[in-house]
Amino acid sequence: MAAPPTTPETRERLIDAAVFLFWQNGYAATGVAEILARAKVNSGSFYHFFRSKEALLLAVLDWYVRGLKPFVMQPAFAQSPDPIERVFAVLAFYRQNLIKTGCTYGCPIGRLALEIPENRAEVHHLLAANFDGWTAAIETCLDAARDRLPPDLDRTSLSQFVLTVMEGGVMQSRAHRRIGPFDASVRHLRRYFELLTQSPHHARPVTPPRPIPRPGGPRKTTHRSLTQELL
Repeated sequence: MAAPPTTPETRERLIDAAVFLFWQNGYAATGVAEILARAKVNSGSFYHFFRSKEALLLAVLDWYVRGLKPFVMQPAFAQSPDPIERVFAVLAFYRQNLIKTGCTYGCPIGRLALEIPENRAEVHHLLAANFDGWTAAIETCLDAARDRLPPDLDRTSLSQFVLTVMEGGVMQSRAHRRIGPFDASVRHLRRYFELLTQSPHHARPVTPPRPIPRPGGPRKTTHRSLTQELL
């Protein structure tokens, strides 16, 4: 027997339909009629749960916030016990999506962030919450690897940089319809991590040598003589 039109299952079908259509077509290009057709519900059911398409968008963004950990982070983290490799396992998740779609995949949150007008404050608040959840998950990896990283490293801003690499790489590969731009972005990020982990931040301080006394006693230091010594 079909579920009644106002059950929680109906609401979830509307959200599932909007998740797909907003990702595939964009928010503005998706009409309520298309959402109803995909969800197989009528308009009365839609307006029972959502006062507008934007209200449905807010529910979609909340769905992404709640789904980030079980659908993206946990499966990626399960690929490796190494915290830095977990960062790259997350990036590999997006690479796989690009490959599977012939480089037509776009990060749904990144696409919506670019599309939604800036005066939709509530929407942008939830978009930011999605980005914050993503970077917070990456930062847990960086915190776990803190002993391998420079002690003065700003791990919060580094997690934001990892997000920038992912979003920028996805957008470029989608525009060019080839995986090269994404791979190049990740390759440079990995090299940066290699430099960070190879930095001599754990090395013992080196005591500078004592200055050699000059014949004839000390002499007056001038700008010219100081510059010559520094060179």
